[in-house]
Amino acid sequence: MKDMSPFKLLMPREKALKEILNAVRPIERTERISLERAVGRVLASDVKADMDVPPFDRSAMDGYAVKAEETFEASQFNPVKLNVVGVLHAGESSDKPIKKGECIRIATGCPIPPGADAVVMMEFTEEKNGIVYIFKPVHPGANIARKGEDIKRGEAILKKGDLLSPAKIGVLASLGHKDVLVYQKPRVAVISTGSEIRDPGSPLEKGQIYDVNSYTLTSILLENGASVTRSPIVSDTIDEVRSAVLRYLDHDLIVFSGGSSVGERDVLVKVVEELGELIFHGVQIKPGKPTLFGLVEGKPILGMPGYPTSCLSNAYLFLVPAIRRMARLPPKIPRKVKAKMGVRIVSASGREQFFTVKIKNGIAYPAFKASGDITSLANADGYIILPVNLDVIEKDEEVTVTLFD
Repeated sequence: MKDMSPFKLLMPREKALKEILNAVRPIERTERISLERAVGRVLASDVKADMDVPPFDRSAMDGYAVKAEETFEASQFNPVKLNVVGVLHAGESSDKPIKKGECIRIATGCPIPPGADAVVMMEFTEEKNGIVYIFKPVHPGANIARKGEDIKRGEAILKKGDLLSPAKIGVLASLGHKDVLVYQKPRVAVISTGSEIRDPGSPLEKGQIYDVNSYTLTSILLENGASVTRSPIVSDTIDEVRSAVLRYLDHDLIVFSGGSSVGERDVLVKVVEELGELIFHGVQIKPGKPTLFGLVEGKPILGMPGYPTSCLSNAYLFLVPAIRRMARLPPKIPRKVKAKMGVRIVSASGREQFFTVKIKNGIAYPAFKASGDITSLANADGYIILPVNLDVIEKDEEVTVTLFD
């Protein structure tokens, strides 16, 4: 058997994350996309209003457009009477001024007709034979949305770097924009390595397993603002892994799963050292120690453990912050809750340990099975962190659970 080089000094988790975040760069490329596809994207330029919103004085209520002073004497028992000289339905307008003693029935959103300076709500009126009885006075400007009241022409309404929410897309639509300039999504290549790995749907022979990691990694990347190329499975040989790295250097990030442990067939370390710079190999966490990060021709290469639970948990810890930085998305701050530990747990790993748990009635129970069992995460609500110097958490001890949702 060939010699197996041991891990070098393990890097603490926080330092490893800092190294990754210092190396990745926010995407500068931009594209123009339709508003229908813009939710969750990041605005690439400031937006100034080139019109007033609303573009005219308009009725804020269904009712009657009136001269306010003619309603001042109105009361429940002494209504003011006005002649109804027109009706404005939604989308209609009138250039005919209303005169003394007149009013126009008006729908919400219609332009205020000339001569009117208020709208009486329909609830405080009664119309009979072309005459409206008004039972409540209104002041000038009542129930009118003034021109530019929402947005004024020339106003800086959205800023470069804003995350486009449904409300912000509504603002763009109100200004007549049908598309918007956004930053492109970072392009990420996801590569599973291993001669024993097969695509789901293909038959398995003895000693073979289905590829889990490329699907979980792709899902987490898509959920956090990336565009993903899922590579065909790569055999864990120097030539195959080298070829894969070179093939996907046109992407912004390359993520491998497998090939980063210590062993004669784990070759990603050798390829990164040959082609570029290895920044770290091995992190002081459990599960997930065999994590690798390096640069090849300036492109970041992230090597994740092959075991599904280790791979996915490290994706939450390292990949999500990195890809959100590249996509210019705000950092994802997970929810945390307090719970009592349902059983006594012991850690003797000498590493910071991430321990998945299921919460029932405020009690946290272990969900972790083994690094190779994806249900360790699928059946968990979140995780607790056991620091390096903490050996035991007693039953009923309060813990902080970081939730996955």
